[in-house]
Amino acid sequence: MERRTFLKGGAVAGATTLVAAPAIAQGAPEIKWRLTSSFPKSLDTIYGTAQTFAKYVAEATDNKFQIQTFAAGELVPGLQALDAVSTASVEMAQTPLYFYIGKEPALAYATGAPFGMNHRHQESWWHFGGGAGLTNEALKPFKAHAILCGNSGTQMGGWFRKEIKTVDDLKGLKFRIAGMGGHVLARLGVVPQQIAGGDVYPALEKGTIDAAEFVGPYDDEKLGFQKVAKYYYFPGWWEGGAMLHMVVNDEKWASLPKQYQAIVNQAASAAGAWMLEKYDSVNPAALKRLIANGAELKAFPQPVLEACYNATQDHLNELAAKSDLFKRTKDSHDTYMKELLFYTQIAENFYDNYLLSKTRKT
Repeated sequence: MERRTFLKGGAVAGATTLVAAPAIAQGAPEIKWRLTSSFPKSLDTIYGTAQTFAKYVAEATDNKFQIQTFAAGELVPGLQALDAVSTASVEMAQTPLYFYIGKEPALAYATGAPFGMNHRHQESWWHFGGGAGLTNEALKPFKAHAILCGNSGTQMGGWFRKEIKTVDDLKGLKFRIAGMGGHVLARLGVVPQQIAGGDVYPALEKGTIDAAEFVGPYDDEKLGFQKVAKYYYFPGWWEGGAMLHMVVNDEKWASLPKQYQAIVNQAASAAGAWMLEKYDSVNPAALKRLIANGAELKAFPQPVLEACYNATQDHLNELAAKSDLFKRTKDSHDTYMKELLFYTQIAENFYDNYLLSKTRKT
């Protein structure tokens, strides 16, 4: 039996705790929902999180609540998942909310803002720092709300056909990048391209784009980016970790029995923990394979990072001056990040760096 499994009328094993799953009353309704994902089936960790979530819901309801998952393009294109939920074409979607910053810029923080928090800090902000409330305020016009369900962890900086040695090397670069990072890079001369995950490799292979970022070594290897671009950069400063959500149509949510609502929330939490733990288990080996097969691992030069950081602050401050919701979200995020960094530099960073110095000697 898997360590994290929904037991009928029993419990869910989370990352470190047991979350009670309510017993299903006799005569509970049979419900079928459809979930559209923004990701292809080939990404077995991200898309697999949606499948795992649906499995947990079914197990906890004696299969009375069935959620059928669809990969990007099977029902709607990956970048139109929120629209499908908003119009109730589907009941829910698995999607990064920063895909929709053209509709509401504050949604950038729901997934991860440039030079923002890492995955742990993000999720703490979501639950305890006001992130959930601010995100769902931003989603209200779309008749939807978000339930946190996973995080991809710290991002890589993507694949480039040519080396990035100076800021000038960014000028004219056609770069597949999602979220607010693309808007920031445009200030430095990049031509950002927002392309759904399953369409990135063909664009890079054909030369339609010059560079692409996605997630990290495991998924990047699966998508084959190393075959068509040589230089693999880090860090992915445009998102310290990408939070993913289940976005649910408000009217459909209100129609669910409270018991089922509770199970959905628990299943999202458990499946989200599974996602991050899976990435932690597979990324190190994938990175070693990529390097062994010819990928050249490089850090963005410090002057490039500085230029990107400064452009980020200018861009975010301009948006905050135009939107009260964006300003409140930004202020909440930045204040929380400052407090958490104060602590982690003392407790965790020193410890991790010490261990790293020791393991490099063995």
